[in-house]
Amino acid sequence: QVQLVESGGGSVQAGGSLRLSCAASRRTFNSKALGWFRTAPGKEREFIAAISSSDSSDDPGTFVAASVKGRFTISKNNAEATVNLQVSGLKPKEAAVYYCADRNGSSWRGLYEYWGQGTKVTVSA
Repeated sequence: QVQLVESGGGSVQAGGSLRLSCAASRRTFNSKALGWFRTAPGKEREFIAAISSSDSSDDPGTFVAASVKGRFTISKNNAEATVNLQVSGLKPKEAAVYYCADRNGSSWRGLYEYWGQGTKVTVSA
């Protein structure tokens, strides 16, 4: 059973930073691409960042959406089997529930099928 557990959400002021973390099983971490999405109230889900598994031939092996590029960074912690999303320069409109997801494939490109429960980020003006 796939299990993804997000953490690190919270309340920050505009311009603030957080480090979101997604803990995966070792098997998932080693073989599957992992991504971050967010859903703001009244808006559609947005794909914001992803990282391929280590055995992928993707070049580059990461994706960051244009809307957050330069402010959000995705990375892996191999020892802890976590995928982290460092978010900075947060804007009030970026308040959302941030979800981790994985897919049946090593490349970050493609459909994501398995989701964590989400971690909530609140941004005050």
